[in-house]
Order: sequence, then structure tokens, then C-alpha cells
Amino acid sequence: MTRAGLNLDRLAQVGAELADEIGFGQVTPSALARHVGVKVQSLYAHVANAQDLKTRICLLALEEMADRAADAVAGRSGRDALAALTAVYRDYARQHPGRYQASRFQLDSQTAASSAAVRHPQMMRAVLRGYGLPEPEQTHAVRLLGAVLHGFTDLELAGSYAHSSPDPGESWTWTIDALDRLLRTWTTA
Repeated sequence: MTRAGLNLDRLAQVGAELADEIGFGQVTPSALARHVGVKVQSLYAHVANAQDLKTRICLLALEEMADRAADAVAGRSGRDALAALTAVYRDYARQHPGRYQASRFQLDSQTAASSAAVRHPQMMRAVLRGYGLPEPEQTHAVRLLGAVLHGFTDLELAGSYAHSSPDPGESWTWTIDALDRLLRTWTTA
């Protein structure tokens, strides 16, 4: 990238690519400046600080995942929608581990509310409507899905399932089936 090509969107994109290469935690303005071949001061014309850079990478990742998830669940319901939605997150994490980690960066409430962050629970709720869950059970179910999805994915990315049988994909299918059964038989407390 040339100096003339520096802009906020391009820096977020290159920062996301760098996160996939070296890990989100290692992406700093200095690391990004070295990666694009400019002095760190040149970056500060576009990003305020490391927090701003990480926020922008997070927003990019959230947008990418939300777009993929929306496409995946369109026209689906029940277990089919559940499997499609959760597969997007698992696949994204395996394809883009740094961006996936970035998507979980804590945003301030105003930034989160005006970003793709709100689309993720909305899509989960759309999937859950197919199971007929009322509130507040729907909120509990969104949190359950997030915990299972991110927990499984984090453990898989860390290599926790690499040395045992069955294959993690088999366990993933079993997990989605178990969640589907739970959601179909959910009872109000």
C-alpha cells in the first residue's frame, strides 16, 4: 500500500488481514505502520490510537459476519436455520481467527448500538422465533447459543479437540442437534 492509499477503510481492512496473520492482540498502530511501510505518525492522521484501530477492525469483522449470517439464514427455519447461522460463526473463526477474536472486542455502548453488533442477536432471535420461545426465555436462549457457539469455537481454535476422536465436526453436528432438541422442547420456567 502506498502512502496515497492510506484511508480509514483501507487501514481497517489491512489491520484485519494482519490480525489473521499475527493475532488480534498483536495488532498495534506500530505493527500496522511497519506492515504498510509508513511511519506510525502517518497512521495517526486516520486513527486516534490503538483503541480506535482495534474498534475499527472489530466493526469490520462484525459487519462481515453479519452479512454472511444474513445470507445463510435467509429462507430457512428451525434446525436448518440454527445450523446455518452457527456454521457461519464457526467457519468465519476458522478462516479468519484474528478477525473473529476482534469481533469480540468490547465496544462502548454507543458504538455497539450503531454498528452491525446489533444484527447478531437480532438474527439469533429470528432463528429462535421459529421455536416459539417467548421473552424472557428468548434472551436466555440467545445467551445460551452464544456461550455454546463461542465456547466450542474458542476451544477448537485453541487446538483442544485436535488430539482426540471423534473429529470436532462430528461433535459440532451433535451439539447443533442437541441445541435443536432443547429449543424444540423448551419449557417456560
